[in-house]
Amino acid sequence: MIVNLIVGFFVGLCSGASVVISQFYGAKDHKNLKKALHTSMIFCLAASIIVGTAGFILAEPILHLMKTPAEVIPDSVLYLHIYFAGTFFNLVYNMVSSILRAVGDSKRPLYVLIITCLLNILLDVVFVVIFHMGVLGVALATVSCQAVSAILVTWFLMRAEDIYRLEFHEIRFDLRSLGAVLRIGLPAGLESVMYNIANLTIQIFVNELGTDTVAAWGTMGKIDAVFWMVCNAFAISITTFVGQNYGAGKKERIRTGIREGVILTILINIPLALMLLCIPEFLTSFMLNDASIISYTRDFLAVTGICLFPLGWLFVFRNGCQGMGHTFVPMLSGVLEVSLRVVMVKLLTPYLAFRGVALAEVSAWIGAWIMLMITYWIYQERTDSFR
Repeated sequence: MIVNLIVGFFVGLCSGASVVISQFYGAKDHKNLKKALHTSMIFCLAASIIVGTAGFILAEPILHLMKTPAEVIPDSVLYLHIYFAGTFFNLVYNMVSSILRAVGDSKRPLYVLIITCLLNILLDVVFVVIFHMGVLGVALATVSCQAVSAILVTWFLMRAEDIYRLEFHEIRFDLRSLGAVLRIGLPAGLESVMYNIANLTIQIFVNELGTDTVAAWGTMGKIDAVFWMVCNAFAISITTFVGQNYGAGKKERIRTGIREGVILTILINIPLALMLLCIPEFLTSFMLNDASIISYTRDFLAVTGICLFPLGWLFVFRNGCQGMGHTFVPMLSGVLEVSLRVVMVKLLTPYLAFRGVALAEVSAWIGAWIMLMITYWIYQERTDSFR
């Protein structure tokens, strides 16, 4: 939970750099792109020092505040201390990969991620199974792979032949560029934090429904993560496409891109929804084989499968607005989504139990999607919203 909060917040900040750089890249504004890129890198360094130090110092107090069982606190503190000591590598990878995606290079960050995931598995086996290092080995494996990923993507950026090439002697703060990055990135980062806090709040309600529902909720989180990754990957491409065309002043291409994005999400979500509706037991069986828990997850997947399409549209309109540099209303939509999830869970679970949690999820998706769709249409009609 602690790691998700911090990483999610910084990934949101990285989206600010991604939008700003994609707009300058689309406008072929070499000077301002360079300023934004190098400002983002020095900001990454400063943020890693602050986050790493704060996380290292506050790890144990936060664990106690979360009422973590006493027997797991020593191992948890050890893991978090090592993790936060390597914060720099994690933040660098997220920042540089966001910059590469902003200029249309999404393949190489993916290749790096695949390589380091495989390396992480190998190092886990070596440190934990062979050398019996326990939690220490897991933490060292994680940070080592983050270091490798940060080095590789930074090397790609330094070797770039285009206007987005990284040059160490130009790394410095530019206040105007920093302001633009934070104006877009901070709302996205806060939105991520709110979402994680909402998950923690919902977990409290789920805990009151019994151990079977707790296990089902945990299983749903793993299945849900796969589908969210698909939507999020699509959303990143929407942000880049809209940002570059916004920078180039191509209003009609933005409209076409959003329209085709909606169509593509329908085509992508049809097989995903069919999977959730037709083979929920098969998906769940990879993680557990308890009939009672599987019945809970089947009901949850049926509800979310039917309403998967608004989730895809939500990402299209939210990231389309962010790609144009409009972040306040997307952040408000995040507040609405989180509020609906928590309020509906509180209202529905006493009557519908675990199905109430599922209905709360989809009601939040639909509410946020409607708000963002209307907002996009308003932004689209404002001629001063386009260069």
